[in-house]
Amino acid sequence: MVRNFRERLHDIRAFAFDVDGVCTNNTVLISETGLLLRNSNTRDGYAIHAAVRNQFPVAIITGGRTESVALRFKALGVQDVFLAVADKTVAFEEFLLIHDLKAEQVLYMGDDWPDYDVLKLCGLPTCPADAAPEIQAICDYVSPYRGGEGCVRDVIEQVLKVHGCWGKLESAGQ
Repeated sequence: MVRNFRERLHDIRAFAFDVDGVCTNNTVLISETGLLLRNSNTRDGYAIHAAVRNQFPVAIITGGRTESVALRFKALGVQDVFLAVADKTVAFEEFLLIHDLKAEQVLYMGDDWPDYDVLKLCGLPTCPADAAPEIQAICDYVSPYRGGEGCVRDVIEQVLKVHGCWGKLESAGQ
């Protein structure tokens, strides 16, 4: 029996995300000192924090090297931030080992060729609305939101809702 996207959300126990083009839009500003500045969506950040607080492991897997990216996600409670990754499957497999997960329990969101192999490995491959056409073609879900504009919140909120924990912490006063 083939299960649809919504049914498969029940199997998800963890999330992994690319950064540029997923957690941020594809615009990178370069300061006079050479610092790379990215634009991120606070609602995506809220959702990541909610996932962590609800005991869902979250990984950030990026080829980027900017330490400010690590600081941003660590502030949201993300423990597994992989920077300067040449082969994202290696980082993904390490994430699985750290949390004793199976690949089919992880929703991954990526937007371009460096994400291709992880998208083929994970349990639920997803991408933002503005992902490369080749990436959209292999994803089981294409968010209606663009990278850096709510696509991360979209998938996290859907998973937390089917698990009955979206909004639970806030209503409990935590």
